[in-house]
Amino acid sequence: MIRLLLADDHQLVRDGLRQILAAVPDIEVAAEAATGDEVLALLRAHVYDLALIDMSMPGLAGIQLIKRIKIERPKLRILVLSMHGEHQYAARALKAGASGYLTKDSASEQLVGAIRKVASGGVHITEAAAVSLMADTGKGDALPHTQLSDREFEIFRMLAAGRGPTEIAGQLHLSVKTVSTHKTRILEKMNLDSGAELVRYALEHGLLDRNPGP
Repeated sequence: MIRLLLADDHQLVRDGLRQILAAVPDIEVAAEAATGDEVLALLRAHVYDLALIDMSMPGLAGIQLIKRIKIERPKLRILVLSMHGEHQYAARALKAGASGYLTKDSASEQLVGAIRKVASGGVHITEAAAVSLMADTGKGDALPHTQLSDREFEIFRMLAAGRGPTEIAGQLHLSVKTVSTHKTRILEKMNLDSGAELVRYALEHGLLDRNPGP
């Protein structure tokens, strides 16, 4: 039996996933969390085989949450289920410690298969994502946004989505000054002169989605 910790900040999403997995005899949704802090609290109190986590939740989330989970529970397997496209976050999620990445528009059969594969020690990404990751690794001249740190990339996407430093600071629990410093470094690393150029770059490279977030 695979004991699973389900983490997503939307109750409807959790209800839907629980209903899908209730019909699978070898998978048990042992606990649910709506925030990164709840995830960590549950991991400290109980043992799970796999954490199925959303990339965008209030507070600690995304790449930073994956890193914290691996620090506290190094052997726990992590499968990311996200609205963000694989080309946006898959490589970073796997590098941070996740063992699989699946988008929320995937079929229920894919989800069940991914859970089983990751729980048994495997890695799950689509063939298209694997080809893309291999291509990125082999590039002599990587795209500018791939040179950003995980935190910088997170802030880059939020800036490109039209969020201001104050809103970003509140979402990520940072100071406005820290966010502004990150913005300056992002523009320098990417050789961009303004926020408008940053937005244009994000659009040209497909780095935004309908509901951008951390």
